[in-house]
Amino acid sequence: MDFKLSEEQQMFHDTVRKFALKELAEGAAARANAHEYPWQVARAFSDMGLLGLTLPESEGGAGGTLMDAILAIQAIAEVCPRSGDVVQAGNFGPIRTFAEYATVEQKARFLPDLLAGKAVISLGMTEPGAGSAVTELSTVAKPDGDGYRVTGTKIFGTHSAEASVFLVYVRFGPGVGGIGSVLLEKGMPGFQIGKPSAFMNGEEWAQLYFDNVWVPKENVLLGPGGFKKQISGFNVERLGNSARAVAVGRHAFNLAREHALIRKQFGRFLCEFQGLQWKFSDMAVRLEAAQLLLMRAVVNADGGLPSAQETAIAKLACNEAGFFAANESMQILGGLGFSEESTAQYCVRRTRGWMIAGGSVEILKNRIAEGVFERRFSQRPERAAAAE
Repeated sequence: MDFKLSEEQQMFHDTVRKFALKELAEGAAARANAHEYPWQVARAFSDMGLLGLTLPESEGGAGGTLMDAILAIQAIAEVCPRSGDVVQAGNFGPIRTFAEYATVEQKARFLPDLLAGKAVISLGMTEPGAGSAVTELSTVAKPDGDGYRVTGTKIFGTHSAEASVFLVYVRFGPGVGGIGSVLLEKGMPGFQIGKPSAFMNGEEWAQLYFDNVWVPKENVLLGPGGFKKQISGFNVERLGNSARAVAVGRHAFNLAREHALIRKQFGRFLCEFQGLQWKFSDMAVRLEAAQLLLMRAVVNADGGLPSAQETAIAKLACNEAGFFAANESMQILGGLGFSEESTAQYCVRRTRGWMIAGGSVEILKNRIAEGVFERRFSQRPERAAAAE
């Protein structure tokens, strides 16, 4: 399999990276330490066509490929880790699921602002009692006239503190077949957004409360039976997560490499100490291997949705390699890397979060094992599994 970029792809990557070095390298640490969403960066990316890269031009997108989106997110995140989140929000996750299944009318209502960098969409999936076991969600949508009444709560949603529209997983009926999704808009009567809380990396989220919120049928994205479609689209989200993990790990790696070339201790450059040389070798091998697994999953997606197995393998490898590189790099940088003036410590906190978000490394290992043995291993007690 040939992973060499085409001339056009290489030119696109180089153009985006050149922009990042010119406009985003300076201020990367300040953005990493800021809680608010970088709206100015979002609008700049919109002007460059980096939001909605894979969407058809007829819908306001660039008509590009999944590979284009991966190249863009890595070119940006390797220079400014926080800005990589903006590419993610504009191409992966809920916006991708929305674009895949939304009606023409829904796209006309929401896509213009999302692709202009004026708004962001958040995913309402995790609940206090339903995390990795997402099918145990209890947020319900009950028929009411020409729509539904939604009651429940969601937590840990990326961009939930800044979003204006939310793609919310709901239960229309019992079992997996009863799960679908609706689009909730900020300001709907009965829809409350709680006080923002911060993750360890500084990113803010807010608990969402739905108290008998009336949702018109025009806001239903996927009705009963839509769960499997939503989860299959979630594999693209995982590739965006994977791409950032490797790129952010490489950002920290590059900081440590530059430091090791100029910093002296005991009369020698740090790069001349074998102990540190081995650290760099280990980081390089893990980052390169993870990148290849990521590229395999992207290439084999073949213009469609990526393989669940290849995506799980790629995300596990990228999450672990990214965190390993960031953590080792911070150690090499010493006090400087541990300081808020450096993005190294942010890279550690950021990559650590991705080992939980979007499918924890433990869940990924379960999924990979199912592929190895070609059978499903339910994590539920036998009686509960049989009942479902």
